[in-house]
Amino acid sequence: MSTTPLLQLKGLRAGYGRAEVLHGIDLHADKGSVITVIGPNGAGKSTLLNTVMGILPGKGTIEFRGQDISTLTLEERVMNGMALVPEKRELFSTMPVEDNLLLGGFRQMRLGNAQWRSKLDDVYNIFPRLQERRTQLAGTLSGGERQMLAVGRALMSGPELLMLDEPSLGLAPLIVREIFSIIERLRQTGVTIVLVEQNARAALQVADHGYVLEMGELSAQGPASELANDPRVIETYLGSARQPA
Repeated sequence: MSTTPLLQLKGLRAGYGRAEVLHGIDLHADKGSVITVIGPNGAGKSTLLNTVMGILPGKGTIEFRGQDISTLTLEERVMNGMALVPEKRELFSTMPVEDNLLLGGFRQMRLGNAQWRSKLDDVYNIFPRLQERRTQLAGTLSGGERQMLAVGRALMSGPELLMLDEPSLGLAPLIVREIFSIIERLRQTGVTIVLVEQNARAALQVADHGYVLEMGELSAQGPASELANDPRVIETYLGSARQPA
């Protein structure tokens, strides 16, 4: 029995002006799974997420829950249950932590969910440190706390699909481990996760399925455990040196 993937990309092309960055990407994420897209800087990983989210225009097909959403706006995709945590996090630094989180609840409020504020409790349960810092200005948080806040704000919308763009970027190894353990916890909530990550070793450990993106094309894909043992992937992305993760 075949089930429809929550997200399916068919022949996705995208770029900036005349410069095409993605050259016909086929990718899918099953409901409740974690998939990761790994690859070098400039491969098109962020472009991929921004195109799926509707921030960048693209050609090809983007299906969400079996429906073609290629013509939907960013706001419509958010209302449909998609959320992106961008690489730069894009928090409101002069606002308190809790106000940043409440802004993430806009979708639930628009959907008429009278209990939308109760999602704060769910977020604080996942990120106790945010509860401790709830009155603190977002701009005064540490890098790890800012990443937690960015993820927490996305979770306030109650997304079915959560896309994470380089969540470990610029963080200390100890915090990186914490972020990836949080991704493991998020998986248990049933949310589908698309993880774009330069830390290939940690990403493949947490994912079900992996895709290798190089020069805007998929050069390899398969179960994450198989990719983690693929000699070419090991040589190019994992290396023999011990990496913190």
